[in-house]
Amino acid sequence: MQKSVRQKLQSLKTKTDYYDYNLLAAVILLICFGLVMLYSTSSYEAQLKFNGDDMYYFRRQAIISAGAIIFAIIISRWNYHLLIPVAGLAYVVSLILMAMVRFTPLGVSAYGSRRWLQIGIQFQPSEIAKIAVIIYLPVIIIKMGKQVRTIKAVGMLLFFGALQGGAAFILTDNLSTGLIIGGIAVVMIFIAHPKTRVFVISGAALAGIIGSIITYMGVTMTTSDDFRIRRILAWLHPEENMSGGGYQVMQALYAIGSGGFFGKGLGNSAQKLGTIPEAQNDMIFSIVCEELGVFGAVLLLLMFGYLLYRLFFIAQNAPDMYGSLVVSGIFAHIALQVILNICVVINLMPTTGITLPFVSYGGTSILFLMAEMGIALSVSRQIRFKNQEETSR
Repeated sequence: MQKSVRQKLQSLKTKTDYYDYNLLAAVILLICFGLVMLYSTSSYEAQLKFNGDDMYYFRRQAIISAGAIIFAIIISRWNYHLLIPVAGLAYVVSLILMAMVRFTPLGVSAYGSRRWLQIGIQFQPSEIAKIAVIIYLPVIIIKMGKQVRTIKAVGMLLFFGALQGGAAFILTDNLSTGLIIGGIAVVMIFIAHPKTRVFVISGAALAGIIGSIITYMGVTMTTSDDFRIRRILAWLHPEENMSGGGYQVMQALYAIGSGGFFGKGLGNSAQKLGTIPEAQNDMIFSIVCEELGVFGAVLLLLMFGYLLYRLFFIAQNAPDMYGSLVVSGIFAHIALQVILNICVVINLMPTTGITLPFVSYGGTSILFLMAEMGIALSVSRQIRFKNQEETSR
C-alpha cells in the first residue's frame, strides 16, 4: 500500500507544468516592434493633427498595449475550460452588440464606415465576434462527436460561422472581418473533419468562383458608384483609378519599391509625410518596407512565423480537443489577418481595411488579440511533459 502511494507521488513529480514563455516573448517583441514603427509612421501626422503632439498615437497605443499584456497574463492564469459554459452566451452577445451598431444611436461612424460602438468606451464589436467563433465552434464540434463527419454537421458548423461572419458584414459593414470569421470556421471544420479531400476540392472551386466574379465585376462594371466595385477596379487598374482607391495602393507600392534591400533608415520614410493616408493603420507594412527594406520586412514575417509556430506547438500538445481547436482558431485568425493585410499592401487583392496584428494602430484590435494570446497561454499551462528520467525507463 505504502509502495503504491510512493509510486503515485513519484509519477506526479516526473511531470512538470509548462508555460509557453516563448509565445509571450514573441508577442511582446512584436508589440515593441510595432510601437517603434508606429511612432516612426505616425509622428508627422500626429504633430499636424494634435497641436504638435507627435507622440499622440504612440502614447495611446503604448498604454493600451501595456494594459493588454497584463490582461493577457491574467487570462493565462485561468483555466480555459471556464470558457465552455459561457461560449454560447458570448456568441449571442456579439451578435447583439453588432446589431446595436446598426440599429441604435450608440453606433459610431468613422472613416466612412459605421463599425464602432460607444458604451462608455468605443470599440468594434466585430472583434468580439472573432473570439466568440473561436471559443464556441469547438464546443459544438465536441458535442457532435463522431457525427461531425456527416454533411449535416458540416452544414450546421458552416451556418454558425456564416451567421457571425454575415452579421459582421451586414450589421457593421465590415466585409474583411466577415471573411476572416468565415476562414476561421472553415479551418476549424477542416481540422475536426476526418476527410480532407472534400475541403481541398471545394476550396479550390470556391477560390476559382470568387476570382472569376471579382474579375468579371472589375472588367464590366466600370461606371459603378459602389465603393466595393471601385476598390476592385482600383485593384485591377490602380494607375487608372487614382481617385477611386488606387492612390493609396500606388503610394504604398512606391514606398515598398523605394526601400530597396536595407531601406532608407528608420524614420526616413517620405511616403508617410501625408502621401499615404492613415499610414499607421492598414498600410503600415509599406512604411516598414520603405524604412527597413526587404530585410526588415522579412524579419517581421519571421517574427510572425515564430509566433504561429508557438501556437501550432500549443495546439498540437493541448491536453484535450477543446484546447487544441481553440488555439487552432487563434492560429487561423492571426495567419489570415497577416496574409490578407500584406496581400492588400502589395496589391495582390482589393483593399479591405485589415490591420496588421500587433503592429498597426488600434486599441480594440490589440486588446482582443492579447485576449486570444492569454487564452493560448492558458492552454499551454495545461500541457504536461514527462521528464528525461521517466522517458529513459
